[in-house]
Amino acid sequence: MSKSIKAIMALGFIAVVAACAQEKEEVVYVDPAPQPMVQPEPTYNKY
Repeated sequence: MSKSIKAIMALGFIAVVAACAQEKEEVVYVDPAPQPMVQPEPTYNKY
């Protein structure tokens, strides 16, 4: 094979190895949804 093909293949291999080596698991913290405040309904005295 020619030198240029070998160089391209080597760079491609290095790029793949570098991309796979940087796989770090990201930890995502999710805040729980705010609970709606429960308020009693207003009562009206008709009598």
